[in-house]
Amino acid sequence: MSDERCCNGSGGILMAFLAGGLVGAGLALLYAPVSGREARERIGGLAEDLKKKSEEWTGDVKQKVEKFIDEERSVIKSAYDAGREAMAKEKARFENPGPQ
Repeated sequence: MSDERCCNGSGGILMAFLAGGLVGAGLALLYAPVSGREARERIGGLAEDLKKKSEEWTGDVKQKVEKFIDEERSVIKSAYDAGREAMAKEKARFENPGPQ
C-alpha cells in the first residue's frame, strides 16, 4: 500500500507530460500552414483523442480511489474491532475483580 502511494508522484508527472504534449500538438496545429478546414479536422481529431484519454484516466483514478477506500476501510474496521475487544476485556476485568 505504501509503495503505491510513493509512486503516485511519477504517475502525476507522466500525466502532466502527456497533457503538455497534447497542448503542444494543438498549438502546432494552430500555427501550421494549412487550410482552415484541414486545421479544424485535425483539431477535432485531437479533441477526440483527448476525450478518450481523459475517460481512460478518470476510469483508472476511480479504480485506484475505490481500491484505496476498501483497503483503508478494512484497516479502520480492524482497529475498531481490536478497540472493542480491548474495552470488553477491561470492562470484564473491573466487573469481576479477582482475588488481590
